[in-house]
Amino acid sequence: MSLVRLNIKGISYSQTQSGAYALILSEVDGQRKLPIVIGAFEAQSIAIALEKDIQPPRPLTHDLFKNFSDRFDIVVKQVIIHKLVDGVFYASIICEREGVEEVVDARTSDAIALALRFSAPIFTYRNILEKAGIILKTDPKKDDNTELTEDALLFEDLDFETEEAEPSNEKNQPKSIDELQKLLKKAVANEDYETAAKLRDEISKR
Repeated sequence: MSLVRLNIKGISYSQTQSGAYALILSEVDGQRKLPIVIGAFEAQSIAIALEKDIQPPRPLTHDLFKNFSDRFDIVVKQVIIHKLVDGVFYASIICEREGVEEVVDARTSDAIALALRFSAPIFTYRNILEKAGIILKTDPKKDDNTELTEDALLFEDLDFETEEAEPSNEKNQPKSIDELQKLLKKAVANEDYETAAKLRDEISKR
């Protein structure tokens, strides 16, 4: 079975499962997308790995695994989503240490969070993509030349509860970039990474 390389297209709040997020993977040489439902913690960890501007004050679990692996010369070479059973995806992490390769079973969300930290490629088998892949239709009302940036898609539809970080509320919206920067630093210090991501996105738009 041939492998298909995937990129991370974005993360959005799941409309079908409360407290869950949809991770959207996209085939490199094609239009099909592979949606995978993941938990809030894993979504947060993946989003932080994608957002280079947000640095947690303390290492998250996946960061700790990366630090541990670096200390003992373990390298994640690639991640393969190798099975789909009853709507659940199964993944393997291909590791290498001192020339010896090992295959480690993992949840798909954890495997992808680690792949990002090791800059390792993500693959799936063609038959899985044919079975679960979808083609997202574009909005005909939008200009054909308009594309969503990675950041815009990454945080599209995410639900943030902190009112002072909500840019759509004029009363609570900070009035300067300096205030936004201060709130961003405060959110990161408090490990409120979802709010930090929203603030960073608002700063970028301004």
